[in-house]
Amino acid sequence: MLWPLNHFRKPRLAPRGTIEAIYGMIVTQAREPLFYRHLGVEDTVNGRFDLLLLHLWMVLRHLRGLPSGVELSQALFDHFCADMDANLREMAVGDLAVPKKMQVVGEAFYGRSAAYDMALSENAEALARAINRNVLDGEQIENARRLAAYAQAAIASLAGQSDAGRLLAWKFPMPLAEEASA
Repeated sequence: MLWPLNHFRKPRLAPRGTIEAIYGMIVTQAREPLFYRHLGVEDTVNGRFDLLLLHLWMVLRHLRGLPSGVELSQALFDHFCADMDANLREMAVGDLAVPKKMQVVGEAFYGRSAAYDMALSENAEALARAINRNVLDGEQIENARRLAAYAQAAIASLAGQSDAGRLLAWKFPMPLAEEASA
């Protein structure tokens, strides 16, 4: 008898499975071993988190430019937050500490996104410096330049995806980190 109440809900622009699949693609790409082996990203919780944020930023940046993209990007960001919350709880962070940790996650995301947006508007070297500072702990500018080139190639490749459905079929067809390190 509850089905008529669905009439009053806002329609979803993308099925939940679509958002989960896009997020899964981002996580899979961020876990690509080549980033850790050849581009100097530390294979730690922090290193993986920073690389995840870089990939999430690229996709959210693209989604915001699509028709209905604001809603799609919000749904993707909400899914990211739910995943981070679940991961913190799996790592045995106490219930009282989770909101504080989630605030740190949010600040990290927004700070890095702002830094990457500003750097991207400047030039490739500025993006490399931002990536070096945020992903590589400021110690590997050559690897940061490779990661910046990778990010720019990903952003250019994303530009051809006009909706969430096409993004699902996209599967990160961009230079792998191995090619960038050559």
